[in-house]
Amino acid sequence: MIAIIGYEFMRNAIIAALLASIACGIVGVYVVVKRIVFISGGIAHAAFGGIGLGYFLGLNPVLGVIPFSIASALSMGIVSRRTKIPEDTAIGILWATGMALGIILVALTPGYAPDLFGYLFGNILTVSRSDIMLMLLLDAVIIGVVALYHHEFEAICFDEEYATAIGLRTERLYLLLLCLIALTVVALIRVVGIILVIALLTMPAAISRRFSARMHGMIVRSVALSAILTFCGLLLAYLFNLPSGATIVLVSACVFILSCIFFGV
Repeated sequence: MIAIIGYEFMRNAIIAALLASIACGIVGVYVVVKRIVFISGGIAHAAFGGIGLGYFLGLNPVLGVIPFSIASALSMGIVSRRTKIPEDTAIGILWATGMALGIILVALTPGYAPDLFGYLFGNILTVSRSDIMLMLLLDAVIIGVVALYHHEFEAICFDEEYATAIGLRTERLYLLLLCLIALTVVALIRVVGIILVIALLTMPAAISRRFSARMHGMIVRSVALSAILTFCGLLLAYLFNLPSGATIVLVSACVFILSCIFFGV
């Protein structure tokens, strides 16, 4: 273990795993309780358009993902709330459009787009210092917003009709929550990739929900469990030379299945 920590790329990977666990552990609880896993997956996949935009403009692709994923989140939320288009239909359309736009922009970019596979499926072993700083900033924003609006988020997650009745601006809160999901997607891209983001965003929270009756306890357990699962997946990926993102997700899936077996489905 000491030998592994001796490598700088492994130290960066461990730090990134912890930072990603904070984001997905916090926001994932709201996703699971509110039952908006599908729209979270839509935001994650539509974010690929931001990857393509970053390459096309000659920027760091992750910087292109931030505005694009937030715009996708707001579009999905507004379309599903204010139009007669069914929510799943709107999500599916924007999901596919974002992916297709990303592919077109990458194809139009001169030269070869490096490490595109890493953005799709994640490669935590290639995380850089700049990625860590960005993840730290995103975590700070997520923690700050949740600290300010936790009770409001809790209200719309458990009973949105009641939250509306007592005067909360539920639509604005819902859109703000979707923006937090978008930021979490950005934080997780380098860890598990766009394709697998939905797994890490939901499984730790789903497991922690079995052992917590209150949101605070659920969030704490979700963050801790996410950190443990991510670290175990990272260690196995390093030891057996496996893709890191997929290994982290499979470890999480195994623990989720075991929790269903031993504590009831």
